[in-house]
Amino acid sequence: MKKKKLVILGGGTAGNIFSHRLSKQIATNDWDIILIDKSIVHYYQPGFLFIPFGVYNPEDVVKNKDEVLNRNVQTIYSDIQSILPTENNVLLSNGEKIEYDYLIIATGVNIAPEEVEGMKGDLWGTDVFDFYTYDGAVGLSQALKKFNKGNLVVHITEMPIKCPVAPLEFAFLSDWFFRKNGLRKDVIIHFVTPLPEAFTKPDAARVFSDFLSQKGIALHTDFNIAAVDNQKKEIVSWDNRTIPFDTLVTVPTNMGAEAIGNSGIGDELNLVPTNPQTLLARDFENIFVAGDASDIPTSKAGSVIHFQTDVIEKNLIAKINGRPMNAVFDGHANCFIETGDEKAILIDFDYNRDPAEGRYPIHGLGPLSLLKETRLNHFGKMAFKWLYWNRIIKGKEIPFT
Repeated sequence: MKKKKLVILGGGTAGNIFSHRLSKQIATNDWDIILIDKSIVHYYQPGFLFIPFGVYNPEDVVKNKDEVLNRNVQTIYSDIQSILPTENNVLLSNGEKIEYDYLIIATGVNIAPEEVEGMKGDLWGTDVFDFYTYDGAVGLSQALKKFNKGNLVVHITEMPIKCPVAPLEFAFLSDWFFRKNGLRKDVIIHFVTPLPEAFTKPDAARVFSDFLSQKGIALHTDFNIAAVDNQKKEIVSWDNRTIPFDTLVTVPTNMGAEAIGNSGIGDELNLVPTNPQTLLARDFENIFVAGDASDIPTSKAGSVIHFQTDVIEKNLIAKINGRPMNAVFDGHANCFIETGDEKAILIDFDYNRDPAEGRYPIHGLGPLSLLKETRLNHFGKMAFKWLYWNRIIKGKEIPFT
């Protein structure tokens, strides 16, 4: 009997988790699992934030995919040209077609600085940087070593973005970094966002606004960028506001994989329309969407992928066996937000519940505090790297989460 095929697109966090967990759930005598990814390198992306400040070295966040992927899963290293959902095929860049019975799209999002006029202009890589890529974070680490006075602008182009708290963390860590080096009085830090507040959730936004104020970081809201003026070194909004910069640290537009756009199955940002509860693609009964690749209204963060795993796994197995999909994703997300001085804030929320004070993971007991700055939360953030490499991407359970 011909084997059935489960194809996983993307070898990032989500792809790794499913390559490990589903190989244990699907009988290998009946199924082949194939993972397709264009790169042999796997990055611990939360670590990019720490490279510019010297907390992590570049080599701390990089491994070869052969070290982390499940060796029992067939891996194809190739660019994906498109998905052909009516044919149940994935078209590779070399013209080869890979057939599937079920597909998991875990292709993530990428920065698209070319979406803003002048952003990827003459100053890109010298005075204009991102930190959402390995190269951007490494380049920025060199730039910050030389930066000793002037305007440092931390800027978000538009939402949604991967890890929406990361720009705030960058601003807070910049304050700490320049204080540590005796330069803070000479550096003006700006935090610029298209949102009406410092964050998407009101209770958390109030807390973060207070922290920005306490640290002397200027908050600019409702700033919808039209262009980066490379000659005047300023960012310009559609309503003609300008903010000058000596160094611009920007989070460009985040877009889904080009293959999604080529396939005609995504929205204007190449995100796949997805049922927010079942995580099944809205228009296709045999395609699930994991992690950042979907358009569901929750954070694009590693913790979200972790919480999605059980839902997709259970619903996929149910569909394979002809049963109803009963597993429901509630939008659960939690994030540590570094605030500097070896302290951090923890937030925990879902589709219907905003971040609130309390204790985590055991209500009333903790040991971690929610919406409060503590040293223990910082240690939780720093411990996440070990958990990531040793448990999360290997699909292992994490107690109390």
